[in-house]
Amino acid sequence: MNFFASPEALVILVAVIAGGSIFLSPRAKTANAFFAGADAQGNAPGLLTLVFSQVTTWIFARSLLTAAILGYYYGVAGALAYTAYYMSFLTGMIIVSRLRRKGARSLQDWLRQDYGRVGVLCYNIVIALRLMSEVFANLIVVGLVFTAAYNGSEQAGQIAMIVLAVVTLAYSALGGLRASLRTDVAQMALFLVVFLIAFAVMALSADFSLGTVLTAGGISGGYNGWVLFAVALLQVTSYPAHDPVMMDRGFLADEITTKRAFLHAFWLSAVSIFGFALFGVQASVVGAELVNGQLLGTWQAMFGPFVYFLIVASLLISAMSTLDSALSSAARLAVDEMKLGGRSVLNGRIAMAVFMLGGVLFLLAETKDLFAAVAVSGTASMFLAPVLVLGLGFGQRMPIWSYLVSFMAAISGAVAYFYQSSDLVIAIFGEGHKYERLFLICVAVLVIGFGAGFIGIALRRRVAAA
Repeated sequence: MNFFASPEALVILVAVIAGGSIFLSPRAKTANAFFAGADAQGNAPGLLTLVFSQVTTWIFARSLLTAAILGYYYGVAGALAYTAYYMSFLTGMIIVSRLRRKGARSLQDWLRQDYGRVGVLCYNIVIALRLMSEVFANLIVVGLVFTAAYNGSEQAGQIAMIVLAVVTLAYSALGGLRASLRTDVAQMALFLVVFLIAFAVMALSADFSLGTVLTAGGISGGYNGWVLFAVALLQVTSYPAHDPVMMDRGFLADEITTKRAFLHAFWLSAVSIFGFALFGVQASVVGAELVNGQLLGTWQAMFGPFVYFLIVASLLISAMSTLDSALSSAARLAVDEMKLGGRSVLNGRIAMAVFMLGGVLFLLAETKDLFAAVAVSGTASMFLAPVLVLGLGFGQRMPIWSYLVSFMAAISGAVAYFYQSSDLVIAIFGEGHKYERLFLICVAVLVIGFGAGFIGIALRRRVAAA
């Protein structure tokens, strides 16, 4: 039996990555190292560290598998749809730049100035759910990988999820954000090597044609892929703002280094995610059918043990990298922003444990729709679109009631998509494909949010003029 086809190969891989991560994780002795990522001399992270940390936390296991699945079903349109979300690095760069010019040290800092504690509370609720969903979604991918490796054994997948959760929590709690940044660099370098080897083997195979892949429509046709592309364009303004990992890294270094980091992270992540999506597109081109309803089994049959091992290694490496970054952001959210405890390393570790537990509890929902987490959190974040465009873009502060209307519209939209197959949602948004309903939900959220903002600003001006 080929070693790379054995489940023991994955166990050894995880053990090596975990051991290396623990070895590389410096023990945080100060709150500044734990929450702000400063080194022993108090220096901010450099350009390469920021770029690799940004990319590896956005090219996470859920994103890789989701991009490949969308490519499989919708061809190049599906691949481009998910890649479009990575334009968030560009909009995120603009948001961070505007915030820094206003003297804010975080998005919460700016929201607190304009919308008080209520405005910050609404935002913190959304990003807390986002962080827990990141933990949940990446553990799901780990579970799928090990379930497939052990011939469909769900128990093996559950054990793998628990073990990886405990290991990641251990080394994350050891060093906080400083440990996350340091391991991100090593994990991203390893991911690039593994991914490039796997992609090269696929591209050099006899049945691969770049022209065919780049024009493929997937097994379901490209239409719904283009619908998702439109959804991504609607969400990309607000999407980066609800990702605390991206926002946190926007305030660690000087402004010039930060801008360069965002730009390099954009092209590197976009190329990587699109390239990984092509694994799914290629599966549709050669006419592969899903094995046990999963793309993982299809890849195993298509590419053989070695390439399949490299693809799965990419997923596991990115899962661990995203988990530690999500935990470090969770600690900063709970302690620095929500003030749930004093700014100490101990309280940061407690916050990490609570968020990891919350993410694990989400597993009880037993959903394996990986894109649902993106769609739900992305829709919830859209309440920020009018706040950011009108506030940071045009210097117009919305009244608090307008802010709350936008927030409730976005939360309602997120709930509507989560229950998109219900009779009520279908009655309102039609009987089309679920992605068509998602598009209409996003349009409705934006219309309500911007409408409330424009009306609120106009009424305030009228009162001021009277």
